[in-house]
This record gives sequence, C-alpha cells and structure tokens, in this order.
Amino acid sequence: MAAMAVLVSCGRTIEPNPSVTQGETGLECIGVLAPKTLAEVHNDLTIGCETLDRDYADYHKYKEYLAALGIRKIRLQAGWAKTETVKGEYDFAWLDSIIDDAVSRGMEPWVETSYGNPIYEGGGTKYLAGGWPTSPEAIEAWDKWVEAMAVRYKGKVHEWEIWNEPDINKEQFKDTLSLIDLQVRTAEIIKKVDPEAKIAAFAWAGFRGPYLDRCLEIMKSQGKLDLFEWISYHFYSLRPEGMYGNVGKMQAILDKYTDRIILRQGETGAPSKGHLGGALSNYDWTEISQGKWALRRMLTDKAKGIPTTIFCISDMNYFKDKDHISTKNVKGLLETDDDNNVIRPKEAYFAVQNLVSVWDCMERPVPADNIQVETDGSRSVYEFQNAGSKNVSFIIWDDSAAPGDNVTASLEKVTVKGASFKNPVCVDIRTGNVYKTDCSKSGGGWVFNVPVYDSPVLVIDKGQLKLK
Repeated sequence: MAAMAVLVSCGRTIEPNPSVTQGETGLECIGVLAPKTLAEVHNDLTIGCETLDRDYADYHKYKEYLAALGIRKIRLQAGWAKTETVKGEYDFAWLDSIIDDAVSRGMEPWVETSYGNPIYEGGGTKYLAGGWPTSPEAIEAWDKWVEAMAVRYKGKVHEWEIWNEPDINKEQFKDTLSLIDLQVRTAEIIKKVDPEAKIAAFAWAGFRGPYLDRCLEIMKSQGKLDLFEWISYHFYSLRPEGMYGNVGKMQAILDKYTDRIILRQGETGAPSKGHLGGALSNYDWTEISQGKWALRRMLTDKAKGIPTTIFCISDMNYFKDKDHISTKNVKGLLETDDDNNVIRPKEAYFAVQNLVSVWDCMERPVPADNIQVETDGSRSVYEFQNAGSKNVSFIIWDDSAAPGDNVTASLEKVTVKGASFKNPVCVDIRTGNVYKTDCSKSGGGWVFNVPVYDSPVLVIDKGQLKLK
C-alpha cells in the first residue's frame, strides 16, 4: 500500500485548499469544501470561549471568527470575582457585551457559574483550582449572584453548568457533601428563575468513577437528579480514542441511577505546540497533529451520540496571573499574541470549519457491521445514514497511535455491503479537499480504494456537500 502521486484534474484545474499542509492521496482533486453559515447548519456543537473572566483571552478580538466556523453554541465562564468586586454590587457590563453580541450573531451561550470570589472569607478564588464557597457569608453571596445572573440572562441563556473541574482542587474535592450541595443549590436557584433551563453537573477533569457513583447515589436519595440534563466531563488522552473506555464506565454508572441524564463532552482539545504546559502538553504537537486530534475526537463523539465541544477558539495567556497553569495555553484554533490579539487562524481552525461543513450530512450513526477494511492496522470506521433520504456515508482513519505530522495517505480496500451510493467522493476533512473515488459496484455493494491516514476521511455522495 505505497503512497500514490496526486493526479492532475482534466479540464478545469481544482486548486486544493491553500490554508493547510497538503499530502498525497493518489486520487484526483475535484473540489474543496465551502464553509457553512449559522443559517445553514443544525448542529449542536460547542466552541469553547473560556477564561474571559480572567482576561486570558478577549472575546471582542476574536468574535468575527466564531460565526464563520458554523458552530452555534459557545461555552463561557461567568466570573463571579470579575462581576462583584465590591460586596453586594454587580457590574455585568463585561458579560453583557459578550452574551448580547453572541446572541445577536445567532449563537447560543451556555454559561458556567464558576469560579469563587476572594472578597468573601471562605469564598474561594477566581482561579481554576481556587475552590468553591464554603463559609455561610460566601455561600449566601454566591446564591445571590447566581440568582441575579439567572434573572438577567433569562431568555438569552438557556443552558448552564455549575462549576469547572471541581476535582482539580484535591483537598476540597474530598468533601462530597459540600460539592453536591453546590451543584444542587445552584441548579435550584437557576430553575426557580427559569424552569426551562437545562443544566450540566460536575464537569470532571478526570475519570472519577467511584466518586461519581457516590454523588449520584446521594443526589438520587435526595430526589435531586431531575435538576440536571447532563453530566459533563473533560477527558484528555494523547490518543483521543483512548478516553472512551472511561466514558463507557461513566455511562454504566449513570445508567444505574437514571435513563434521563446524558453525558456531555464539555471541554477538551490539543495544543498546537508541545511542552508549554497544561493538559496533553508533554508531546511534540504541531498545527497538523492538533487538527487531526480535534477531528478524531469530535467524530468519535458524534458516532457515539455524545454532545461535543472543542476547546477552544483562541490561545489563552495564563501567564498573566497566578493560576493553576503558568504558561501560554496554545489549545486555541486561533493564534494570539501576548495582548490577546488574533494573529491568524491555525490549521485546526480550518479543519474544524470543514468538519462543520459536513457534520449535518452525517445525520445519525448506524452500526458499521457491513463495512470491511483490508488492513494490517487499527482503524476507526463509522457509518452514518440520513433518515429521510437514506443516504449512506462512512468515515475512516488510522487510530493506532496519537496523531502525527504525516499527511500522505495510503489506499486501502474498503467494502461496503448493502449500501447505495449515487456519486461517491472522498473528503479529506482536515484539508477540505474532495477527491474522485476509485470505486466499483460488487455483489450488491461497493468496493472503494480509500486514502487512509491518521486523520478522518469521509466517503459520501458529492450531492450532499457544499463546495467552493
């Protein structure tokens, strides 16, 4: 399965996407994906807009790039300490400007109520591991702030999350009842203001199986599970497919207590440079491998029916304060300077934009039992079907290791039985390039020679795509 040379299109020459590093597929490039506007999409994807409460990034310097992605939901931290700098006085102007702008662009913010506020003794800090309020005065102040915020944004914010990564604070995390009280009390305040609000609990940084089991047991005994729509988690795994064993364990625990609450992937992404600090930093990342990682993880979520998020829209300047991370966090799809100005979109920005362009074309996952791949390696293969048209598509990638920098694909034989295609094409989602397929009908099915590498390739009818 040696790498093949790229062929030149007959007639009009199709120029591959110039914004990303190209590889060889052995197939003729016949088009390039076009981005979709918010008016054209129906996805429930989320893009992270975190750390605005600590000024590690600036919404108003990157907002023009958000709608162009075609992702409707954005995740924000509400920033109690930024809003209430004097006891009992709220200045929501900074958050108003973000939420109002996002809503005006057709986006839907979901807001996380963390972090703490050091103006109150026992109020925690504004930082990632700073801890939630514990003193009577701080708890009362927290409750009043949450209520004021829920009232202010009713009709604009419909989804909430209670606290980001409570398990990062190793000492306070031991107090199970305090954490449950924070989750339940905050959810009840929001629901009292807006009974239709949807709320995510916990937002775990890591796998906390026995702890989650205990929390759910207590919350069910209190009759409080119905307050929540989701349990969210933030797993980081060098090989993205490696996290789903723990996701499955979480689901099994959740199934013991309720069939109504679902899991939500609330935050995870890869850096564009290695060894700078933060999750997954101990690896030689590049913009190429960052984009591959995002696609592989988001598409696996889609295939497993998990609402998913990409972290995050821009780099974050954690070094500006004394937070849990002391360096620049380069998980952004946009490169920024030390003053939060956008320098340029990274390759991962275009990769995610391409994914959004095809996301709705893959309507619902179906078992891929009728797909056979002739390969010596490990492959992720998922099939999708559109309910109305019955159009079928499938994605495939080499999942044997963490994503690397190789961009040259090798042709692999893929047989799809019992499926119907009209004009199938291959889409390298990372680059957005669309290729003519090497395929034939055989025995009531199709045989494809698909260019496979460690980034997702989609086989789909050309008529479903939006092309430039």
